[in-house]
Amino acid sequence: MGVLKPHGRYSRGHGSFVVSDLPQLDLSLLAGRRVLVRADLNVPLDGDVITDITRIDRFLPTVDALRRAGAIVIIITHLGRPGGKTNPTLSTLPIANALREKLGSAVLHAKDCVGQRVEKLVGDLANGDVLVLENVRFHQGETENSAAFALRLSVLGDYYVNDAFSCAHRAHASTHAITNYLPSFAGPSLIAEIEALEKALEKPAKPVAALVGGAKISTKIPVLLNLIPRIDYLIIGGGMANTFLAAKGRSMGKSLYEEEAIDAALDVMVLAQELDCKLVLPEDLVVAKEFKSNASNRTVDTKNIGDDEMALDLGSISQHKIVSVLEKCKTLLWNGPLGAFEIEPFDGATSAVARAAAYLTKQGELVTIAGGGDTVAALNNAGVTADFTYVSTAGGAFLEWLEGKKLPGIAALYSTEQMKQEA
Repeated sequence: MGVLKPHGRYSRGHGSFVVSDLPQLDLSLLAGRRVLVRADLNVPLDGDVITDITRIDRFLPTVDALRRAGAIVIIITHLGRPGGKTNPTLSTLPIANALREKLGSAVLHAKDCVGQRVEKLVGDLANGDVLVLENVRFHQGETENSAAFALRLSVLGDYYVNDAFSCAHRAHASTHAITNYLPSFAGPSLIAEIEALEKALEKPAKPVAALVGGAKISTKIPVLLNLIPRIDYLIIGGGMANTFLAAKGRSMGKSLYEEEAIDAALDVMVLAQELDCKLVLPEDLVVAKEFKSNASNRTVDTKNIGDDEMALDLGSISQHKIVSVLEKCKTLLWNGPLGAFEIEPFDGATSAVARAAAYLTKQGELVTIAGGGDTVAALNNAGVTADFTYVSTAGGAFLEWLEGKKLPGIAALYSTEQMKQEA
């Protein structure tokens, strides 16, 4: 019996590859074995204080299971964008300290992630020990997907586990090239992320709504085009909605919108109509003359925006319209806020709709999948993150998955498994 433990079958019919039988480690065979785990512990810092430990909390079950299995756990992560140079303010030491506090046991920290000193430190570790390597992006070879750098990392372990879905869209040495040198497996957090997204996109309970917001439509056109054939309702909010409204001939005053993306918005509207996907656009907007906290504002019909006004949130009519759509649906996929949620009172629509979605989820009437950095922050602001079915901490990887793109970090694991089957 080997260390491989098949998980199951996942199809990505709309992507450029198939995730099938992603390999997992058999925990019963790991005592005394060195397991290199790629995590995404890219947490926000204020000095050396971690201000949001969500990613650490999500990773804890993985490291705890490996530790209890008697594995020697060696954690690879990046922190910020040091540009291939050592930057003490982006050290992973605070992460090691946080893990130590959470696990209630010793967690060591290495001052580098490769080299003889690190190899010596790893060689001295005992079963169940946990070591956090220094920021992998302190080395330029990481972002270059350098084979030589990946080989230097690989000598630290017997097995490699990718538990960082949020980094799976990067072809970096610690997510991609390293799989050429070690038996490689998918971690439980990565599997859970794929399961949640598959449930929303490939095997959803219908009807399905996608709520897509944020500032720019230009960055999300591929997402919209990929979603429309799979969903029943497409709800547009945020600055994106302004571009759609401009495409419909509305005067948007000083509102943020992309004139160069109007043709793309028209294409989206045509495709939605052709495929019987109901497009839900704002009917009223909260507008102000300046973008600042508690600015004087008013709610107007989308036809009545003043030349000196900017749209900063959706009005109550639009909010009620969205909630009525959600009440008809069984699945909601959410990416992007509905307004300038970071500034009161323009967080109103995002918070109201988020609370309605959370209520429907708790009632067992709606499966809610949300992702993207701003989305997570908006749900945290509304206090409903824990009530959603699944909230992804991934940003770019979440969007690229929605686009149906091949994710290099997952493709590498799939290729590894295919090679095993063909051997």
